[in-house]
Amino acid sequence: MKASELRELSRSELETKISEVKKNMFNLKFQKASGQLDNPMKIKSYKKDVALIETIAREQELGINTDKKSEKSLKSARAKKVVEVKAKAKNDVAKTKAVKITAKKAKSKE
Repeated sequence: MKASELRELSRSELETKISEVKKNMFNLKFQKASGQLDNPMKIKSYKKDVALIETIAREQELGINTDKKSEKSLKSARAKKVVEVKAKAKNDVAKTKAVKITAKKAKSKE
């Protein structure tokens, strides 16, 4: 299952998708218990699908848009913010040093 396909579905469609996947997972667990399961990794795959669907449903509930374009813009915005914060911190350190030097000069004059 692809996340991009799931993001296009409505909340009710996601809920039906979750119930389908959980039913399939239950059947696989039943097959495993009876020794008829050919590929036990399918259970893991279904668990991941349930988690993905539930995550996308929660994103829709919160109104979070996670398109690739918005992800890129968020990353660039975060990067710009980090650069700004670092520059401000560097500037603050320089100001602090200047104040300390000024204070030392004032003490030495006394």
